[in-house]
Amino acid sequence: MPRIPFAKDFWAFSKAGRKLAELHLGYENIKHYPVKVANKELALDSARLYEVQKMRFGKNAGGEDKTVIQYNSHITITGIPLEAYEYVVNGKSAIEWVMERYQVSQDPDSGIVNDPNDWAREHEDPQYILNLLKRVVTVSVETMKIVKSLPPLEERT
Repeated sequence: MPRIPFAKDFWAFSKAGRKLAELHLGYENIKHYPVKVANKELALDSARLYEVQKMRFGKNAGGEDKTVIQYNSHITITGIPLEAYEYVVNGKSAIEWVMERYQVSQDPDSGIVNDPNDWAREHEDPQYILNLLKRVVTVSVETMKIVKSLPPLEERT
């Protein structure tokens, strides 16, 4: 049987849970995090401009720079707060999960190509993946604000 602790300040945890549920269930309607998006190509077809192959972190003298994501060869995203990487799902930040899942890949056995750009093309929303990434940054930052605002558990027996 799962053990559910009885927190001294139950209502703080209840309110935080409600906020988290609203944030995570309504992620498609929240504001995009105000990252900076630099575009090298001005004349490129917008559908092709936002296609993703494989996102990568930026580089600095120390290695990876997680405040920067190279979205594709045309677009660089900057201004991602490091706190966003504190929100972890199954051992990986939500941002890294999106970066890993939203890339073109091919199954070695069947040869089937998984192209996340297909959905954006079908729904005529070329910026879908970019906007999803911005919303995931918002969800991650806001989640950590809520979690860090919780009082100590102070279980009662």
